[in-house]
Amino acid sequence: MITLAVDCMGGDHGPRVTLAACRHFLEQHADARLLLVGKPEALTALVHERAEVLAASEVVSMDDTVEVALRKKKDSSMRVAIQQVKDGRADVAVSAGNTGALMAIARYLLKTLDGIDRPAIAALMPNIKGQATTVLDLGANVDCTAEHLLQFAVMGSALVSVLKDEAHPSVGLLNIGEEVIKGNDTIKKAGELLRSAGSSGDLNFFGNVEGNDIFKGTTEIVVCDGFVGNVALKATEGLAFMIVGFLREEFSRSIFRKIAAICAYPVLSSLKKRMDYRRYNGAALLGLRGLVFKSHGSADEFAFEQALNRAYDAARNNLLDRVKVRIARAAPLLAAVPGDVGAGAVSSSAQ
Repeated sequence: MITLAVDCMGGDHGPRVTLAACRHFLEQHADARLLLVGKPEALTALVHERAEVLAASEVVSMDDTVEVALRKKKDSSMRVAIQQVKDGRADVAVSAGNTGALMAIARYLLKTLDGIDRPAIAALMPNIKGQATTVLDLGANVDCTAEHLLQFAVMGSALVSVLKDEAHPSVGLLNIGEEVIKGNDTIKKAGELLRSAGSSGDLNFFGNVEGNDIFKGTTEIVVCDGFVGNVALKATEGLAFMIVGFLREEFSRSIFRKIAAICAYPVLSSLKKRMDYRRYNGAALLGLRGLVFKSHGSADEFAFEQALNRAYDAARNNLLDRVKVRIARAAPLLAAVPGDVGAGAVSSSAQ
């Protein structure tokens, strides 16, 4: 049985969404069991033989600071869920709660893997090839050094190699241009480190890529700092909303506009489905000694279920052990990386 510890109280909607998603998830996965974490009185709507309620008296709100979540709310549903992974009772934890708090608590309880200073959030973003580009970091680390970006590249390569069973996935460094002379000092130095890693065969480094390359699928992995990555993520979500709004507006106009909209509907509908961020919900927190997945805070039932599915797949495919192996192989590459600078730079903005 694959066991998921679910923070049922997190996110914008809490149990109203998480419990409904959990119920459908259990119907689809006979080999899974859930630890439903939260206030017991709020979790009575789901009674299932493969679901166990674990009491947590506190909830981390979306606007709680990292300090409050980590030091003052020690019995939060988020912390209790991650504690199950640490204690070996769960294979993976899932939460839609405050991103900064989730990262801080997970890092505190589970610790990072050898050679990794900072965990990163890695998620899928749709591309025109009908597949998805893995992008990291998507909001955990606003300020990154060149060495951190190198670590992200190693972790992203490990993740994609496991999920796609591909030995050498391609890596791109997000920049304002393809030329090596472009970018700030951090990006230029990161480019040097990544090119060196590519030359030595430790990474399949493609080179600098631009924002549109994420959606072109130019590389399988795109590395960036959390500030830029989160902006790109929100832009993708906005595109899906824009398509829906466009269709609604056109159908409300003149008969000729309605006819044109009807003709274009199949194509636009297909595009909307491909760009629908809910289908890609569920981001892995890479670099930890345990599996933790982050759902979007505003996730509806469908989106939260996708996060559960991704967490389940990761646990079932032994993602953690396989990533450990890949990172261990890259130990010589990471050995020259200096210690973490500004460890408190975890962001809570990617909610």
